[in-house]
This record gives sequence, C-alpha cells and structure tokens, in this order.
Amino acid sequence: MTGERQIIAAVRSATFGIGDVVKHRFYPFRGIIFDVDPEFANSEEWYQSIPEDVRPIREQPYYHLLADNGQEAYVAYVSQQNLLTDEEGGEPLHPAVAEMFDRDADGRYRLRPGRAH
Repeated sequence: MTGERQIIAAVRSATFGIGDVVKHRFYPFRGIIFDVDPEFANSEEWYQSIPEDVRPIREQPYYHLLADNGQEAYVAYVSQQNLLTDEEGGEPLHPAVAEMFDRDADGRYRLRPGRAH
C-alpha cells in the first residue's frame, strides 16, 4: 500500500459512534454525535469553503453533531481527524439533545426510537 492509501484505509472506520460526546481538536466547541457518514457527504461548496491548508480529506468518516460553543447551539459537520473524545463530561448544552436522546444507566446517550436517520 502506498502512504496515501494507508492513511485512507486507517480512517475509513468510524472511531466514534452515535451518542458519543466529542470536542473539536482546534475550535472551542463540543457536541453529541447524532449521525455518521462513512466519508464526506456534504456539498462541494461547503468543502471548498474550508481553507485548503486545513481542509480534511474526504475519505474518512464525517460526523453530524448537536454542537455548542458555550454561547450558541448549532448543528456541525466535522471530519473524524478533527474530533477528540470530550473528557470534561457534563451534558451537552444543545436544546435538541433532550428531544433526540435518552441516557442509559451508564450515562451513555442513546437515540430515542424513531430518531435514527
């Protein structure tokens, strides 16, 4: 395998799952995953709007997050390479979390029935 193919193969499998609380590697926001694309599945315009020097590769999982930055809540679309597990704990502040997720006895977030894509 060439170097680029090895990188692509390494990031094809999803590190995170639905209900995981994550934070962005560089930007100050965190969120809860509610959907996963096995590779980039957003618009070309969105992809090209990312500065080329920091633009992530397409061939990796991308995650849909109910995100918040402490001031506002929004939906984010983030590449796997830019996410980390959020070790801070605490409930994400996005108001849709309560509508979309239940918490199990272990504190994990589970999509409510009928909420899966």
